[in-house]
Amino acid sequence: MMDKVIIAGFGGQGVMFLGKVMAYAGMGSDLELCWIPSYGPEMRGGTANCSVILSDEEIYSHVIDYADCAIVLNKPAYEKFSPRVKPGGVLVVNSSLAKLESKRDDITVIEIPATDMANELGNPSIANMICLGALIPHLKLIDFNKVEKAMTKLTAKRPQLMDVNLTAINKGLEFKNQ
Repeated sequence: MMDKVIIAGFGGQGVMFLGKVMAYAGMGSDLELCWIPSYGPEMRGGTANCSVILSDEEIYSHVIDYADCAIVLNKPAYEKFSPRVKPGGVLVVNSSLAKLESKRDDITVIEIPATDMANELGNPSIANMICLGALIPHLKLIDFNKVEKAMTKLTAKRPQLMDVNLTAINKGLEFKNQ
């Protein structure tokens, strides 16, 4: 069994951190994994994406031609990466920053106003975690408990971030796509 995920947005939206959370959740579950970051030299404001492969078997290639799932945090990321979600896959779109004129009908598209929801929670930087929460039910190999364990490790030096991120993930889990 394997989950191939693409995460994309602007630098500063937490794309790499989100990929790390998924990778740590896989490590904590003794899964094989591959996390590959890619970002422009600008960092904040430039484009950023990463791919995460989680598998209960050996991973033979780190290349994702077609992903099972993707999280796109803005319109440019949607335009670039939505075609790379395989038919039957899942695409989580931050609809606060990506208004879709048309959608593919061969995939499940979850439009979640993550930035708006993050602002309501008082922290605009947690939109990425809200999107992760919306994606978790569609993943085969990691769940909320595994993500929570990963967050414990990743926020050890800044424990105040633990509750904020878990609250955001829960908001995404509770979201019902219209």
